[in-house]
Amino acid sequence: MNYRVIKNNDVFLLTDHHGDIRGADPQGGLYMKDTRFLSKLELSLNGKRPLLLSSAADENYLARIRLTNEHEEEEGVVKLWRESVELVRERFVYGEVLYETISATNFSTKDLAFDLDIAVDADFSDMFLIRGFQPAEALGKITARSFGKEGWHAVYDGVDGVRRETRVTWDIEPDEVFDQGNIRYGIRLKPKEAKRITLKVIPSIDGNLPAIYPKDEALSELKRIYADWGEQSTKVETDSLVLGRLYERGMQDLRVLLTDFGQGLFPVAGLPWFAVPFGRDSLIAALQMLPLYPTVAKGTLEIMAAHQGMEINPWKDEQPGKIMHEMRSGELARSSQVPFAPYYGSIDSTPLFIMLAAEYAHWTGDMDTVACLLPNIERALEWIDRYGDRDGDGWVEYYQESSKGIANQGWKDSADSVIHKNGEFAHAPVALVEVQGYVFQAKQRLAPIVAKLGKEEMAKRLTVEAAILKSKFDEAFWMEKDRFYAIALDGDKRQVQSVTSNPGHLLMSGIVEPERAREVARRLVAPDMFGGYGIRTMSNESTGYNPMSYHDGSVWPHDNSLAFLGMGRMGFKEEAATVISGLLSAAEKFEYNRLPELFCGYDDSIGYPVSYPVACSPQAWAAGTSVMMIQTILGLKPDALEGTIVLDPFLPDGIDRLIVRDLPVASGRISVALRRKGDGGELTVEILSNDSGCDIKIGGKSVATNRD
Repeated sequence: MNYRVIKNNDVFLLTDHHGDIRGADPQGGLYMKDTRFLSKLELSLNGKRPLLLSSAADENYLARIRLTNEHEEEEGVVKLWRESVELVRERFVYGEVLYETISATNFSTKDLAFDLDIAVDADFSDMFLIRGFQPAEALGKITARSFGKEGWHAVYDGVDGVRRETRVTWDIEPDEVFDQGNIRYGIRLKPKEAKRITLKVIPSIDGNLPAIYPKDEALSELKRIYADWGEQSTKVETDSLVLGRLYERGMQDLRVLLTDFGQGLFPVAGLPWFAVPFGRDSLIAALQMLPLYPTVAKGTLEIMAAHQGMEINPWKDEQPGKIMHEMRSGELARSSQVPFAPYYGSIDSTPLFIMLAAEYAHWTGDMDTVACLLPNIERALEWIDRYGDRDGDGWVEYYQESSKGIANQGWKDSADSVIHKNGEFAHAPVALVEVQGYVFQAKQRLAPIVAKLGKEEMAKRLTVEAAILKSKFDEAFWMEKDRFYAIALDGDKRQVQSVTSNPGHLLMSGIVEPERAREVARRLVAPDMFGGYGIRTMSNESTGYNPMSYHDGSVWPHDNSLAFLGMGRMGFKEEAATVISGLLSAAEKFEYNRLPELFCGYDDSIGYPVSYPVACSPQAWAAGTSVMMIQTILGLKPDALEGTIVLDPFLPDGIDRLIVRDLPVASGRISVALRRKGDGGELTVEILSNDSGCDIKIGGKSVATNRD
């Protein structure tokens, strides 16, 4: 990625590799609640930009950037010898405050004198403006700026009635302050001497200042939070260097993307542009995180329930019972210039909400949470039947009503993502193939849960409805010529006959019969769909294929994760291993072994995966892919309600050892070791510990538990 980003809770900082927010960069900044509270942060030495030595943000919450000076001469006299000054910028966010320490060290053999300039500013731009939205109405204005040797302050009064402020303070008084937000330190250093200046950037809304801590205390507490996360999470040991690194990276990325909006930890979609509550993205990320931290699913369900649709509101694509798509809190959303406070234009968030609730209950046995959420679940089911299927044909379909909403309302939400063989875009209402699978899975998995809650009639109804959906599904979506499922039915009930990755999601749902499922699995790893680094979103033989596109030939790791999870569940281990191995090969080539939101769909003959230019990184459901790899390799199928855990493991080529410790399931944790000796050697499975309260079965047989 060509930027550096750090985040803590609801605040994130986006800079270039030098650590600067520059006027030439229209997107860098310090953001909170969809507003840029700092639009300039530039460091210069003797009026020149320092040279970059290294730039790292591998810890997500802490960035270190190392710089040095260029050579300076004036009329043959050396003013500053090259590389004689080391500048280190260390920054982190804690308690909604950005802390930055700039350390200057003299590595020359002589006394040095130079000027260190820091320039700051704030424009309070709304996230939608930064992403290119052109407002039709007036916006607020900056009403005050003040500056002096003690600090800098700016105030913005928005048309939404909210006052937003930014304060910048420093621990060492500068020598000069000039030009509103430009400060200068005259640095004098003896050989090997160092000086440190710490800045604090404090955003606030309506005068609510965050708590401000001493820098060392704040950093210590932040490190403790991340250490606790690592200690409490599932641990993985493996002889596969890339799998180990990918998992550790995914675990760290997921933690930094967690935000507490009042209902517990919740995964925002991704950085930099989607650090907000999402429906589909957050629900899928929480589903992926069940083997890592199932409590996140509970927080996700509760925030979705708290913002469930209450009325018919075409401006927001809202109907009663519908689960939101995206919730923004900036000036444009709060003043209703965009319909995102929240916006409901997602066809899959509602069935995914029910599905996550059901999977969470089967994973944890937490019936109390599901019982509390049951009114919301029932309203979501009613939305599926009433508003999701307006024409009563049995398919859940989307239709955009908001003039500033989203046209394609599945996960492939770009305008050209649902395309016929003749190149025409499908017109609404559109019934996406994977959404029908989500609905089936939601109803089928929910039925035994509500039965245990004493709602026998509801359980019977859900079982019957799921069976009816399954019985008619193939006739509507199966493409006999392609031996594959269509991506969708259009507004005329015609199949949209592109071969895409969407049917891969069906494999985890149970809606597809085994023989057809096998054909789907095989096609997903055939050369037209699988280029060596993952399953493409569209076959390279389809009309709309474009390897550089957002959804018509690119590779999305989360999309692959849902497919390989289903492959593993249905016993297609070879195909699952192929996809996992491809993603590992891709991860090996990306910075920090981090899988981005997506990458281009070229095959592996190039020798490396081709980056997509504006992919989010880190991104929640891309990070969750590594966790789902572990679940799939273990063949882990928990049923906490019945007190059983099934393992049906395999090891992809190149992995001969996988030890998973402290995996949370049911009322406790399990630890499992998989080992294989030599190529094609026998796989051994050892249960190291089990205090889950469940019986573990491997190949249908109960096994004893060993202790380390």
